[in-house]
Amino acid sequence: MAKRTAVIDIGSNSARLVIYERTSRYGFHLICEQKSRVRIGEGAYRQGGNLQPIGIERAYLALQSFIQTTKKYRVHKILCVATSALRDAPNGREFVAWIREHLKLSIKIIDGNEEAKLGAIATNNLLPIDSGITIDIGGGSSDMALIEGGKIVETCSLNIGTVRLKELFFDHNEPIERAMEYIALELEKIPNRFKSSLAIGIGGSARTLSKAIMRRSDYPLDKLHAFRYSVKDEMDYLTSVTQADLKSLEKLDIKRGRFDTIREGTLIFVSILKKIEAKEVISSGVGVREGLFLKDLLRNSRLQFPVGLNPSTQSILDRFDNLTPKSSNSSHRVKVASRIYQLCHEEFGLSYSYLDPLKVALKLSNIGKTLTIYKSRQHAFYIAMQELNFGFDHKDMLIISLLLRTCGNSLLKKQLFEKYREILPPKDSMRSLSFIYNLTILLHENSNEADINLSYSDKILTIDSNQSLYHAKESIELLERPHKFDIVINDTVNIPRYRF
Repeated sequence: MAKRTAVIDIGSNSARLVIYERTSRYGFHLICEQKSRVRIGEGAYRQGGNLQPIGIERAYLALQSFIQTTKKYRVHKILCVATSALRDAPNGREFVAWIREHLKLSIKIIDGNEEAKLGAIATNNLLPIDSGITIDIGGGSSDMALIEGGKIVETCSLNIGTVRLKELFFDHNEPIERAMEYIALELEKIPNRFKSSLAIGIGGSARTLSKAIMRRSDYPLDKLHAFRYSVKDEMDYLTSVTQADLKSLEKLDIKRGRFDTIREGTLIFVSILKKIEAKEVISSGVGVREGLFLKDLLRNSRLQFPVGLNPSTQSILDRFDNLTPKSSNSSHRVKVASRIYQLCHEEFGLSYSYLDPLKVALKLSNIGKTLTIYKSRQHAFYIAMQELNFGFDHKDMLIISLLLRTCGNSLLKKQLFEKYREILPPKDSMRSLSFIYNLTILLHENSNEADINLSYSDKILTIDSNQSLYHAKESIELLERPHKFDIVINDTVNIPRYRF
């Protein structure tokens, strides 16, 4: 696969460009993102679906700019798809041919079911989910996919979208009841098996609503992807958005740039949530573009990453752990930490659900040193907060990041813990996790991967080593304890004879 791949997605509202750089077989990261509000379908739905000059010209200029960007970044492959605005347009094929002639860009027009599948590929691989229904509300269509047990089992595409509703009803001050009747007719096309307690919100409308809910609730983490909310708790708010006039939307924490289509999008979203009987929404920062990229990346892997591989973790290690000696691999750290966890988790009151984020933190423990050894834990915290985007819920992502930030004798950065308290585990659990993390790091860095055996009995943690732990002993003695217990270190010390 190409080292750098560009993906262009031409929707009814916006055209977007993203450029991904591969760091290894399965590692990748985003290096460029551009968006243009081309509204290619503007005026089309009242003109028999035909693309109008205003949308055609905006789209051409946006795509021309995107092509220039791909050349600047020396992209090796360009994947370009167009969705409902072009597939619904009688002159859509002519537009595609015209762009190919003048910009040398090949556009593939995909149907609604393919659009739904691409969104499902992205969320199935990049969100911490096993089952659910994706809802991708676009300008001309709303596309859905049913995911069960990590498999995409069925897709569904509806001819209702934000621009379509806006131009057919809202722009002409039609009663909202008429729009609701139109939506209800389309919802009858949803298969009966499309029922799930979890809805996966994809696309601009769902993201806008999630961001507004985050602001209204003073959610402490500024990360949309994997944010969750209760449908029951937020239904009154969602309904108020559908009924608001333009002047009232700002009071509802809707950004001005989304005023033109958010009421339409919310009306569709709420209707589908009720239809599928969803109880919770998880927000997706990924969709068609990421799905198209992953379809290419994972084409020989059944469209899924290998079990146990996280693309964010892999990309971070590829880019930020290249200074770590090969002998200093993470398996030794993980083995030691797992043993300590097994021995002490009941005494510490730790759930086994915290073991996986602890292991990830240990794998990433050296990433800050790539920049500089000074304040390396601060660097590691920042890298994790920015780059651990895929496959983790917010709690696990914060556990990993805060463990990386712990420093010296102190088990917890109190200011950070207080900031994210509502998402994190209880304070005692975080202190216990931090103790295991820091004890493991001290043993690993000062033992050259010694053969270490551990036992715990009568509030005594015994550490037996076949090598000297001279440097580790002093640091471990100073390490803060989360509970009252002793640590006994039995190491092997070999000092040559001397006669002076």
